[in-house]
Amino acid sequence: MKKSIESMPSHIAFIMDGNGRWGTRRGLPRTAGHAKGAKVFKKIVKYCDKINIKTVTFYSFSSENWSRPEEEVAYIMRMFDKYMDDVLAEFTRYDIEVRFIGDLTKFEEYNPAMLAKIRDIHEKTSGKSMRLNIALNYGGRDEILRAANAAFERGGGKSIDAAALERELYTDGCPDPDLIIRTAGEQRVSNFLLWQCAYSEFWFTDTLWPDFNEKILREAIDDFLNRKRRYGGL
Repeated sequence: MKKSIESMPSHIAFIMDGNGRWGTRRGLPRTAGHAKGAKVFKKIVKYCDKINIKTVTFYSFSSENWSRPEEEVAYIMRMFDKYMDDVLAEFTRYDIEVRFIGDLTKFEEYNPAMLAKIRDIHEKTSGKSMRLNIALNYGGRDEILRAANAAFERGGGKSIDAAALERELYTDGCPDPDLIIRTAGEQRVSNFLLWQCAYSEFWFTDTLWPDFNEKILREAIDDFLNRKRRYGGL
């Protein structure tokens, strides 16, 4: 099929699903899948940088994920806390700006040291050419409500337009995702980038996130490049 899109996607978003199932299927704790998935995350970020994807967003922990078993949540948070040290040590060597998006006020009480690391990463990676968004304690509906209220207040109580709302989104300054990839066979958006995904292309795979790799990502991009995006037109 002749490619209808001339350029690579400027923004790819990932719903990293299947970590727990990966561990369970191997007779391992669900946490083993999260550990393996974290390694895959780093590989995919580096590959996106290599192929010149300017913005990538990863759905790492939703606001609904707090309802998971307490032991699993505690492990994920410890992993995040440690992983931030790795991110700062490793990604600062690349031309990558790291942003954690979501309701980070949760960590003012839950883990202030973790919040301090987030702010340090924001400061030390600011201004780089590639943007990496890590969605943490993120919910799309909450993001829209927060943005609408902030835009309304900033506008002095007057009616707001789309541009005013978008300036208050966590993804301000980023293009909307061209391509959203979800692993592990599920075919739903799960409260992720609800405003931003209005005209995104979706690509689903049965592959669990810990088994995801550069070859599969290339397949998704090649499929995207052969699609015709109409944006509501003909």
